[in-house]
Amino acid sequence: MRKLKWGVIGAGGIADRRTLPGMMLAENAELVAVMEIDSERSEALREKYNAKAAYTDYNELLANDEIEAVYIASPVVCHKEQAIAAARAGKHILLEKPAAVTIEDGQAILNAANEAGVLIASGFMMRYHGYHQKIREMIANGDIGEVVSARAQLTCWYPEIEGAWRQDKAKSGGGALMDMGVHCIDLIEYILGHKAVEVCGFNDTRTFSYNVDDSSNILIKLDNGVCAYVDSHFNIPDEAAFCRMEFYGTKGSILAEGTIGQVEGGTVKAVITSENGYDAQQNREANGAFTVEAALGNMYRKEIESFGNSVLNGAELTVPLSDAIHVQKVALAAYKSSEEKKFEKVD
Repeated sequence: MRKLKWGVIGAGGIADRRTLPGMMLAENAELVAVMEIDSERSEALREKYNAKAAYTDYNELLANDEIEAVYIASPVVCHKEQAIAAARAGKHILLEKPAAVTIEDGQAILNAANEAGVLIASGFMMRYHGYHQKIREMIANGDIGEVVSARAQLTCWYPEIEGAWRQDKAKSGGGALMDMGVHCIDLIEYILGHKAVEVCGFNDTRTFSYNVDDSSNILIKLDNGVCAYVDSHFNIPDEAAFCRMEFYGTKGSILAEGTIGQVEGGTVKAVITSENGYDAQQNREANGAFTVEAALGNMYRKEIESFGNSVLNGAELTVPLSDAIHVQKVALAAYKSSEEKKFEKVD
């Protein structure tokens, strides 16, 4: 099998924890080089993943002619410069979310990729979760009827950490909403097949002292009229976070618990009923409840294999960067809504 040859810019952090292990499992991927600004760290990662080369300068990695695609997992503030350079070097790009600090910078990255004729996708890996794919299929099939409401949540405990770029707005573009809430927004839009057109946000820093939100609650209206609620927090202990996703329709509901996260797991339950008659007693016995089954694996492996399939075989991108730019517009509109205390349209 032909393998896509990869370089990784920003090989520590999420790359080391999740994406590189997933890449090692991918049948159509070969890791050529890693890059981290610390030379010892870069060399340690090269040895850990048996790469051919280790760099401390991303330009040196991009100059390696063997590399065909790059995965960029550096701090968000670095994305514009690195992704545009990668495009101009003729490398296909898998770019972690959010695309950039600003929408303008994200669009500049997309324009550069289009001009260079390279593919560029975003790192919304949760689209590949087996349960999320199954929920999308069930809703598309009309199993729960016309969807009328949705909700998703992703939280963690993230106290002040010296030097943490996610806690600095200038480097990250935002806090809990921009780092985690965007996954929820993306999943709701992807599963339902509809885009946000209006948003109302309540974002605040309630627990910690950094200059990004540790608490975010937003209400979204989609282009089909469905209202969706997303909450994301940096101030809820991990063991207390259920990370639920819910969809309610005219014929039933779907409740996922523990599926939104970095590990492909959790549970999904559904209720589908054929009896929609009015019941003055409001009997809520879920006689039609059942556990949903789906094949599970490794989201990061699927992400790498999917992107490789697009580059090598011309398959459609599962997560085009344009989708990530739209999700970022939703998040930024929610921030503006919170500041100005009014509903905001999403362009």
